[in-house]
Amino acid sequence: MEPQSLNSEKAIGLYRQMLTIRAFEQKVLDAHQRRLVHGAAHTYIGMEAVAVGVCAALNEDDYVTSTHRGHGHCIARGLEVKRMLAEIFGRATGYCKGKGGSMHIADVSRGMLGADGIVGGGIPLAVGAALGCRVRNLSRAVVSFFGEGAANQGSFHEALNLAAIQQLPLIFVCENNHWALSGEFKVTTAVPNVADRASAYSMPGHVVDGNDVEAVFETASKAVQRARTGQGPSLIECKTYRWEPHSIYTLRDPRPRQEVEAWKLKDPIARFRQVLAGREWLSEEQDQQIQREVNQLLEEAEQFANSSPYPEPSEAATDVYV
Repeated sequence: MEPQSLNSEKAIGLYRQMLTIRAFEQKVLDAHQRRLVHGAAHTYIGMEAVAVGVCAALNEDDYVTSTHRGHGHCIARGLEVKRMLAEIFGRATGYCKGKGGSMHIADVSRGMLGADGIVGGGIPLAVGAALGCRVRNLSRAVVSFFGEGAANQGSFHEALNLAAIQQLPLIFVCENNHWALSGEFKVTTAVPNVADRASAYSMPGHVVDGNDVEAVFETASKAVQRARTGQGPSLIECKTYRWEPHSIYTLRDPRPRQEVEAWKLKDPIARFRQVLAGREWLSEEQDQQIQREVNQLLEEAEQFANSSPYPEPSEAATDVYV
């Protein structure tokens, strides 16, 4: 089994997905200003290449566990933006009937086992999913996305240890955007790279430029191939950066303004656009057409969400237990 390769058609699809994530998050920020967003939301702007690159290496029936900053993962797994926006607006047509909000979007039919408001909460769930695949003799891979802050949680170390012992078909993907709510990675973590910790659990550790969607895809494809062929788990650390403050309710951003602006110059979308144009895979006319289609998709999503009803009060106690 060879790792997947990137042809022009697939590359354009990745570019479209990244544009969709960016447009979706901009829509969330705009909707928040108009008081349409219920609950907290954490945007993924600037990090689009990670979700898109990793999920492009997966099959339709593979599984993903997400984080509190999970909109990008959902879109990269093919979830409908209209139902996602409806969920964030607290409407009954949302993925969790408007009762979960931004941090709990899930669609098991698409392999999206759920976003998680608990830092590191999705990591052990991914181990359980991978073990379940093993028990049921399913040839599936599982990806667990988490931030660099979660790599200092006990759940991270316990999960990597068990996954290595059992040689589970699991890819741990650390989205290192350098800052938690207010703590900088270099002052909260004893090692320079989260991936350095992989050696403690006898699995490969990879550091990749998280703003290079092609590099992310290639690294993830190899890790997925390793998982599918029974060679066990891998840890991939994607170095990236979020453009916006921690959440829509963050009043003071502790990050230096010069640092934020410097990272914006490394925009993963603009970077990939330049790559595609250089290979003559994307013309200016095609680019404008894709952007028009993405913008139209998000306009229709907002119309759908706004016109959807709120859940009935009687729904408050349903879906509490499986």
